[in-house]
Amino acid sequence: MSEPILKVKDFTVEFWVDGVWYPAAVNMNFEIAPGEVLAIVGESGSGKSTTGMGLMSLLASNARMSGSVQVKGHEMIGAKPAVLRQYRGKEVAYIFQEPMTALNPVYTIGFQVVETLRTHFDMGPNQAKERAIELLTLVDIPNPSGSFDKYPHQLSGGQRQRAMIAQALACDPGLLVADEPTTALDVTVQAEILDLMRGLKDKLNSAILLITHDMGVVADMADEILVMKDGLTVEHGSADQIFNRPSHPYTKELLAAVPKLGTSAIRILKADPSKGSAPVLNLENVTIEYPKRGRIPAFTAVKEFNLQIFPGEIVGLVGESGSGKTTVGRAAIGLLPIKEGKIEIVGTDISHATQKDLYAIRRHTGIVFQDPASSLNPRLPIGESIGEPIFLAGIAKGEELNRKIEDLLAQVELPRSYRNRYPHELSGGQRQRVGIARALALTPDLLIADEPTSALDVSVQARFLDLLQELQDKLKFACLFISHDLAVVDILTHRIAVMQDGRLVEVGERDQILKHAKDPYTQRLIAAVPVPNPAEQKIRREARLAAAKK
Repeated sequence: MSEPILKVKDFTVEFWVDGVWYPAAVNMNFEIAPGEVLAIVGESGSGKSTTGMGLMSLLASNARMSGSVQVKGHEMIGAKPAVLRQYRGKEVAYIFQEPMTALNPVYTIGFQVVETLRTHFDMGPNQAKERAIELLTLVDIPNPSGSFDKYPHQLSGGQRQRAMIAQALACDPGLLVADEPTTALDVTVQAEILDLMRGLKDKLNSAILLITHDMGVVADMADEILVMKDGLTVEHGSADQIFNRPSHPYTKELLAAVPKLGTSAIRILKADPSKGSAPVLNLENVTIEYPKRGRIPAFTAVKEFNLQIFPGEIVGLVGESGSGKTTVGRAAIGLLPIKEGKIEIVGTDISHATQKDLYAIRRHTGIVFQDPASSLNPRLPIGESIGEPIFLAGIAKGEELNRKIEDLLAQVELPRSYRNRYPHELSGGQRQRVGIARALALTPDLLIADEPTSALDVSVQARFLDLLQELQDKLKFACLFISHDLAVVDILTHRIAVMQDGRLVEVGERDQILKHAKDPYTQRLIAAVPVPNPAEQKIRREARLAAAKK
């Protein structure tokens, strides 16, 4: 056995808040050998990212660390800043959770990769640029020499993630810390990123510390798994042991909450909505174009799109990033104008409606945005955010409005006392519940849910999906559920529509799409979904790679 790259012993992190030390990670003990992948899993707030950031002293100034962290035999706790700078990037590289905020927006991605190289190696600018373009080629960024001069905002989410991986791997580090490296990526890009990390690990014989809440990704990558809850390690073992023979009740709960493709309970509509009832939402030959702005030419995002949603029905809309899913959802409730075609909501044509017309129509619609933190007003208590649509519609005010707000909070299983809290005082799952309460405030006939679970960990996601199902069964609203997570779509929807490059490529009953997909693109999407079973995931990965080579 080779000597471990990373040794962590009795590692504890605490934060000083309002005169008190609060523990975030307590007595962490683990080792990672060359060529090994250790995954740290757990709910949001369990201490996963705090542990990863603390290894290289990247935490805020109000944090203190104790215990031992050794990288290749050298102690990092208490090390001088000059020593830490020497190890950061060269011996230990970090892939941050959100590349848009981790990459410097005022420098090109090429400059940022070159900066890493020239900090640690004696390289001239031309040699460093040549090596940077090699790295961008290695991570499969389109047109590497052209992308070298692009800024982060000019790349897609998957391309930014690849650029960050290129920067992290620039110095051939012995240890790669990957914090949620695939969050919010669609399944095909996620599969490519994981293949890339696996290939580079094998090539360089480096170790990977993987921090994630996606158990499918863990099954695909991990050799060892460490399960955290409230800053404590509750279980530590091999991937086979944790997935197939978990011993701790929390690990069992975590695995039970993971949505599994093809195992959802069969949900049957009580009556066939296509018979005898008019659609709540009707899109006919809809084309949506983003107009020319300055030197940026006009761009057609959606072409000749057709879809109907009936009362009480949930339709899943899936596809890769950039396929036009969110554009369709926003246009469906009048937030984006259309170039051609027709959109009807509850029998009313809104294709070319004025703002005054839309004001009346929006009393019949609601939308749950992908990121509740940015869609809620940070200056308003959540009670005001929920009550605002009711007040503006003139339905209630005063005590009656207060009662309706409290009823909505109870409906989404939040304490009534939360009405005076601000968005930053709630967790991600709680903010998403506030988003649902606000969307349902006017008891809409149509609900648009745009990636509402992408940033939620599996246990919060499971509770959120149960809640959405219960509310939909009770209130009978029609729902367009936009997602890149096919396992979630499998749980929730009656029918599925698949988009690629702005076009509808396939639509049908849920089981027909997931089990007997006709279009090659749909088949490729389904094949890329990681499953939370190491043995099965290995078979799926090998089959997918074999099919890609043909």
